[in-house]
Amino acid sequence: MSATFRSLRNRNYRLYAAGSAASNVGTWLQRVAQDWLVLQLSGSGTAVGITTGLQFLPFLILAPWAGLIADRFSKRKVLQITQAGMGSTAVVLAVLSLTGVAEVWHVYVLSFLLGVFSAIDNPARQSFVIEMVGKDDVTNAVGLNSASFNAARIVGPAIAGFMLIAFDPGVVIAINAVTYLGPIWALSRMRASELSTPEPAPRKKGMVRDGLQYVRGRPDLMLILAVVFFVGCFGLNFQLTSLLMATDVFGKGSAEYGILGSIMAVGSLAGALLAARRGGRPRQRMIIGAAVLFGLLEMMSGLMPTYLLFAVTLPLVGIASMTMITAANATMQLSVTPEMRGRVMALYAMVFIGSTPLGAPIVGWVAEAFGARWTLIGGGALSVLGTLLAAWLLKRHQGLRVRAHMLPRPHFHVFEPEDGEPTPPNGAVPTPRGPEAAPDPTPQALSVEPDKVRPWSSTGTSRPSRPTPTASRPWREKGLLPRFRRARTGRSATL
Repeated sequence: MSATFRSLRNRNYRLYAAGSAASNVGTWLQRVAQDWLVLQLSGSGTAVGITTGLQFLPFLILAPWAGLIADRFSKRKVLQITQAGMGSTAVVLAVLSLTGVAEVWHVYVLSFLLGVFSAIDNPARQSFVIEMVGKDDVTNAVGLNSASFNAARIVGPAIAGFMLIAFDPGVVIAINAVTYLGPIWALSRMRASELSTPEPAPRKKGMVRDGLQYVRGRPDLMLILAVVFFVGCFGLNFQLTSLLMATDVFGKGSAEYGILGSIMAVGSLAGALLAARRGGRPRQRMIIGAAVLFGLLEMMSGLMPTYLLFAVTLPLVGIASMTMITAANATMQLSVTPEMRGRVMALYAMVFIGSTPLGAPIVGWVAEAFGARWTLIGGGALSVLGTLLAAWLLKRHQGLRVRAHMLPRPHFHVFEPEDGEPTPPNGAVPTPRGPEAAPDPTPQALSVEPDKVRPWSSTGTSRPSRPTPTASRPWREKGLLPRFRRARTGRSATL
């Protein structure tokens, strides 16, 4: 089997992927049909926006408690309950629409209930992936999940559009209700003996607070959440920005706008498959680099002079965004303890999913005040600046000093103070201390060597590397960040 699809060798994951594929298509069917139904009932675009906002609102309200549920109970049972709950809301909405008694407030209530079930479902589903495939294949599985979602994003709206020409929106929504049977069936058919299920977290007071404190005490996780917030809030608003660019800038209609959405989805699908093929534990520099690249490509797309050139840039933007998203998701799962994984992934979902509705009004205001192009230029710039700011704050928290060099090839030196030595002001490089360092007065650098143990010196003799102190940085876990080995000045890591 191809390395891109290696997680499918796992029977439990094959069942999960099959059920999710059907459900993802159904989700996009209902999303289009629900918006069409609200537009028919109210004739107001504002009502459509309120419906979407109510569906995402529970992610901001319930995330910490949803994560606690994922840590306290069997994730498989939680997912079966949430899938049944989401299917029930679809059944009720379909019946209301088909009987002709549906009103806008009915859709509001059911959208909010759907959001409640989704908010509880998300952390359990995200943290369940590693239980199915294990740590070695979690990045691959996350990429395949994203690929399934984006493939449904291409197919689902198109099917819904054709069906709405001939049928009532209730028919389309009823089909989505049926697709929820797929995940429920798949979860019931899994072999519990092949799942790596951790012991549920014991009940005690302050568990929600413990989850928040755990993330707060992990600057590496805070970095990822900050990057995801800036990109999600200001950059990932393409449903709105593509509409404004197609209509206001290029003077196109709804058909051309729909094509832009499909092109973007193709790029996202390609990015997800590339992430699945890459596999392995993602590095922080991949998350930062992909976020910066995404912001630059988004700014470039905002400067395109024609509709065709703008469309050409969208797949590249989709690839960069999906690379960042899959790497961030996998890193969050791999770098936390099992008893905290549900609460951590809930906070990740709150920041990632909840930030986009927060940024949409800002993007709309920018479009009205400065023009549609500035929604992309400004959103990309804020994504880049926010990512670089978060990376700089993490570096400062670690007490590291970085010096970049362009010759003979691009590389950098990373310096760290000795034990107990305060970080020198103004970027000064710390000098060695103690009798062991006396023969060599030159400052010592840290060479970034992720998976190698390099010799202490070039004299032919080697000594064991002094372990990096962890008392002041308990959050640094093995494999999470590059390992820093002592080396003489001049050794560096190539970017």
